Amino acid sequence: MPRYIAFLRAINVGGRVVKMDRLRALFAAMGLDDVETFIASGNVIFDSTSKAPRALEQRIEEQLRQALGYEVATFLRSAPELAAVAAYQPFGASEQAAAGHALWVGFLKAPPSEEARQRLLGLRTATDDFQAHGREVYWARRTKFSESAISGALLERALGAPMTMRNVTTVRKLAAKYAAAR
Repeated sequence: MPRYIAFLRAINVGGRVVKMDRLRALFAAMGLDDVETFIASGNVIFDSTSKAPRALEQRIEEQLRQALGYEVATFLRSAPELAAVAAYQPFGASEQAAAGHALWVGFLKAPPSEEARQRLLGLRTATDDFQAHGREVYWARRTKFSESAISGALLERALGAPMTMRNVTTVRKLAAKYAAAR
């Protein structure tokens, strides 16, 4: 049975608090198996017989909207897809290891268009660099969030699509724990 990782947007941010036991119960009520959560930021791991990830994404979004009363954009990746995301090296190893630098992964529903990629690359600065690969955007941030002019909202406007971000450390931990198990 395929294992999926759902990256949920708008969970435990902006005053919208959802306890992880409730989130697990909501996923289990959808008929999804072996539901787990990973840290309280909207990462849900589960098994499903569904072979149609996009339809499953839409079903989860609808069920969460009904249960929580607001839109929760959902970005599914299979365990092998997540392993590939975690293994991808968009920037040099020395870049990622430098003090004060952070790498973020933005999950999208579809690969960005060439126009969207160009708008994204147009946001590059001395402290922020970007690369789009598949359905992900990688953001190398060479300063604190508070010192960057870039925000998730600005990235979404440039891409013309909703997205949710995770630190690469979280992505790699998820891949090590769940993608390797399958």
